Amino acid sequence: MNSIILAAQTQQGGGYSMIIMMVVIFAIMWFFMIRPQQKKQKEIRNFQNSLTEGTKVMTGGGLYGTVKKVDLEKNCVEIEVARGVVVSCDRSYVFADATGAQLTK
Repeated sequence: MNSIILAAQTQQGGGYSMIIMMVVIFAIMWFFMIRPQQKKQKEIRNFQNSLTEGTKVMTGGGLYGTVKKVDLEKNCVEIEVARGVVVSCDRSYVFADATGAQLTK
């Protein structure tokens, strides 16, 4: 009878190691996948909030241009993609600063 109780106790102890291993795997995933993605999204959000006229940008659709007008009420940005061609898009679609990229005008 005592041997059955001891066997049951040793089998239950294995559950703790499985829980610890799952916590470790989640922690590794958080440090290598979730945390860097959150930092990148925060940088993009800060960039979108700091848009000003004259900033060279790239949109989510791959358009390069210069910001001509920022409308905070409508959450809209007007971007000049070529001389005299102005495109209006949502501010959340402007992803990158294109200062280093070559713009064709």
